Amino acid sequence: MTYTVKSTLPEQDLKTVAEALRGTLLDLIDLSLVAKQIHWNVVGPRFRSIHLQLDEVVDTARQYSDTVAERASALGISPDGRSATVAQGSALATVPEGWLPDNDAVRTMVDALGTVIAKSRERMKAVGEADPVTEDVFISLTGDLEKEHWMFQAENRT
Repeated sequence: MTYTVKSTLPEQDLKTVAEALRGTLLDLIDLSLVAKQIHWNVVGPRFRSIHLQLDEVVDTARQYSDTVAERASALGISPDGRSATVAQGSALATVPEGWLPDNDAVRTMVDALGTVIAKSRERMKAVGEADPVTEDVFISLTGDLEKEHWMFQAENRT
């Protein structure tokens, strides 16, 4: 017996939405991994505040990765969050290995969040006409990530 979930979207719209959701899922999974890696390795006088702030990013990324994956599933798009797929398809840069001084940790998170926000905004525009429901997911996601981005920028020492 075969089970199939079919979308109510026209084929071309579904293709646009699928690409946006798949890319976002990979970026969000990787963002949670980047934040956790930094969380474990941040050192310096601002360790505690940055350490706790990174947990907030992890929670946000994990919550939205589930929202994005479930939106894809609802449209008949099979989500793929396997580690090899994430490693191959994420837009994020790799986190340096080892201890990360607090200033470097903050800069790394500002860059990572900036990348995901930029991609999210591109995808939000792409899906806007095709599927306003998915656009709404991107609007909420972008707003929450921009809040995290602002908070890390406020920590940034130049």
